[in-house]
Amino acid sequence: MLTIASRVDVMNRLGRAMTDPTRARILLSLLEKPGYPVQLAHDLELTRSNVSNHLTCLRGCGLVVATPEGRSTRYDISDPHLAHALNDLLNVVLAVDDGTPCAGDSCNDPFCCTPNTVAEVSA
Repeated sequence: MLTIASRVDVMNRLGRAMTDPTRARILLSLLEKPGYPVQLAHDLELTRSNVSNHLTCLRGCGLVVATPEGRSTRYDISDPHLAHALNDLLNVVLAVDDGTPCAGDSCNDPFCCTPNTVAEVSA
């Protein structure tokens, strides 16, 4: 049974993984099909070491699993529920009220006061 602490840990792991643009791009690629570090690096126009570092982070967060295949390693989304949830998130429509002032002068959120009224993300 998940406790509040373990649920918060899951949310933190998901948040950490998705806040980095490179990790988000890797996750999106893995939603489409399993990936190999060399192919991911090529497809995403990244260095192999950069991809490997991010895959290590995603593995540490529990979001991807690595399966050795001879001299290569295949990466997949770790759980079908996670893949489903990520796909659901891609279909969320965000309504951003650009008429609402920031919470205060100390607001450091770069997306807080951007002039977007609706941001829609579709798969």
